[in-house]
Amino acid sequence: MTPSKLREKIIAERTSWIRKMIEGIQTLPLESYESFLSDDKNVASAESYLRRGLEALMDLGRHILAKGFGKAVAEYKEIPRELHKKGVLNEAEAKLMRELAGYRNRMVHFYDKITDDELYHICRDQLGDLERILAAILKWIHLHPELVDRTL
Repeated sequence: MTPSKLREKIIAERTSWIRKMIEGIQTLPLESYESFLSDDKNVASAESYLRRGLEALMDLGRHILAKGFGKAVAEYKEIPRELHKKGVLNEAEAKLMRELAGYRNRMVHFYDKITDDELYHICRDQLGDLERILAAILKWIHLHPELVDRTL
């Protein structure tokens, strides 16, 4: 795979999607576990918003690796390791993103093991993790404008 420029459109679309998913979670009644459970749709919405936000974050990382470095990755858990190797993420950020990738995989493959309580606490207390990794990636992109194709 040959490196090329990152596509600004892809970066903007994935970033917008991630933020939209975070905003969706923030609209849910997270002030108490009881209010979260008051409607079954809250749990389903939280799962969907979180999974899709995580997938978009991984896809953004995959885009950087594929276009910016010519590196293809097959598994979500490989993305953080490779982003760290390429200097996009520091070690702590890569570790956190690896955990996020693992959680996304768990949501998809072991969905029946995700409890409402676990999902509630992640949405209430750990949503900042998704924002932190997005911010780190966007900071790296901002510091490397020469790698971005700004044409439509």
